[in-house]
Amino acid sequence: MVNKMKPATAHYLILGSFCLAFYSGCTSYKFLESEHHPRTWKKLFLVHHWPVTVCKMSENDCKDPPQYWTIHGLWPDKVDECNRTWHFNVTEIKDLLPDMRHYWPDILHSSPNRTQFWKHEWEKHGTCAATVEPLNSQKKYFGRTLDLYQKLDLNSCLLKVGIKPSSTYYQMTAIKEALTSVYGVTPKVQCLPPEEMQR
Repeated sequence: MVNKMKPATAHYLILGSFCLAFYSGCTSYKFLESEHHPRTWKKLFLVHHWPVTVCKMSENDCKDPPQYWTIHGLWPDKVDECNRTWHFNVTEIKDLLPDMRHYWPDILHSSPNRTQFWKHEWEKHGTCAATVEPLNSQKKYFGRTLDLYQKLDLNSCLLKVGIKPSSTYYQMTAIKEALTSVYGVTPKVQCLPPEEMQR
């Protein structure tokens, strides 16, 4: 997870943790079914990834990745690509861009605008999350995800329990137990090979 990984066995890591956020003060988000857009998913996952590992597993031009957990996405379970006609438009989130670049960076694409990752996440996951009113626009989807990320504060949580980026290896059970003690639920920690990175 946060440990330094051996090149031959390194895997891309994500932490699915929306339920952690939901049980730690985010219950003000009421995800109700709309009459016009019945919800087909039951829960959302706020997914983090460790940028340094992502860079090591990619052949793209990945320079100076952040040394902290960043957002991968907010994913409804069991559905994706719910509305193929609702295309990403970066102008709808222009006031969020400073936070997007910091907390949700596109570290794999070197284009000046760096919006390809956000486009992917919106079109695959955001259009499904948008079936509920609190997430029913690009600004709401990305804005609420940023809010949840900051409320969850995974980076500070791990540091508080002594888990930090270093050459030290950590047991997966120690990481899960530490997060469970803070958030009150068991997190899902998953290792993915490089070919599965674009979820």
